[in-house]
Amino acid sequence: MSALRYAGLGDTDSEDELPPGWEERSTKDGWIYYANHVELKTQWDHPKTGKKKRIAGDLPYGWEQETDEKGQIYFVDHINKRTTYLDPRLAFTVEDTSDKQIIRQRYDGNSSALDILQGRDLSGKVAIITGSNSGIGFETARSLALHGAHVILACRNRTRVSEAIQKILEEWHKAKVEAMTLDLASLLSVQQFAETFKARNLPLHILILNAAVFGLPWQLTRDGLETTFQVNHLGHFYLVQLLEDILRRSIPSRVIIVSSESHRFTDLKDSSGKLDFNLLSPPKKEYWAMLAYNRSKLCNILFSNELNRRWSPHGVTSNVLHPGNMMYSNLHRSWWLYTLLFSLARPFTKSMQQGAANTVYCAVAPELEGLGGMYFNNCCRCLSSQQSQNQVTAAALWELSERLVQERVGSPII
Repeated sequence: MSALRYAGLGDTDSEDELPPGWEERSTKDGWIYYANHVELKTQWDHPKTGKKKRIAGDLPYGWEQETDEKGQIYFVDHINKRTTYLDPRLAFTVEDTSDKQIIRQRYDGNSSALDILQGRDLSGKVAIITGSNSGIGFETARSLALHGAHVILACRNRTRVSEAIQKILEEWHKAKVEAMTLDLASLLSVQQFAETFKARNLPLHILILNAAVFGLPWQLTRDGLETTFQVNHLGHFYLVQLLEDILRRSIPSRVIIVSSESHRFTDLKDSSGKLDFNLLSPPKKEYWAMLAYNRSKLCNILFSNELNRRWSPHGVTSNVLHPGNMMYSNLHRSWWLYTLLFSLARPFTKSMQQGAANTVYCAVAPELEGLGGMYFNNCCRCLSSQQSQNQVTAAALWELSERLVQERVGSPII
């Protein structure tokens, strides 16, 4: 049985296994070295891979370093109520890339949100996640909360969000999770949410725009806009504007937007090449649910890119992502065809934990600190569609969104 398993941490990756007679140790400043008990020597390079490694940051959430009566350092896991003289961070070492320009991709489509967060302590971080009472949003909230973040679940349905919070608290009773009411189909509700949050005088390090609707029959919101467009884009746009000052005070802060690969199958411009409002919020006779969803997802990427262009100089970055293909969630509840398609595709889909991995990666990955304006799939940067990279369209959508909000709330966005 390996020392790591004895410490309750599981085995290391196969490529990191040491030959017989070797031991992994760490220096006080976090560098890893290797002791060869057969030849009685030490070295910095891994005996198999030749890589240099260092400990990945702070102790995992729930762990504390203590010193015994002999002056030896040991580690206490308060969550699982166990102690060990083995530094738990040895399970989460990372390759030293100080002399390299390319960061090795450590995660992929099979990684889970909890994989991304191994060894991370998010104590002191405050995150807001919209649409987080189920599906990917819930797994995102749960994963961040189980690693010490203060997570606010911003949802419309009070009953369901209360149930979601209870599930998290049953798993870890000290988790900092709470609910706040947010209905993205109402600009007034968005405004009230922002005012309530501002009154708390909390920082905001991570804002995850996860909520979305799909497959709805045509209907207008109380603000007179097509529902898919307002919930998936405009409501989030207004929320971000209202929280701008808090995000700037909390730098470095991140805005993460959940989009979809379906953004590739549509456009927002008319025959003359200009942004067309009737494509964003179409009349009933021109409405098709799938197309409305695709357009809203294209809006997400355009918004993220323009947001990053405007705010990244002030320490607020924005990235956008695709969570995975055909994952089961409450998005399907309004359309029977999606339920049928999912039943056929289910053997090839991700779990909710895997779907949340991309969101969590964009929210906490150290290598993304200060970086934005990117699109991620399977925890890897990739190119979005040409339409989504059009800076003129992105700026036009921003200006149109400002105008639509101002016309309905009666005052400029500040």
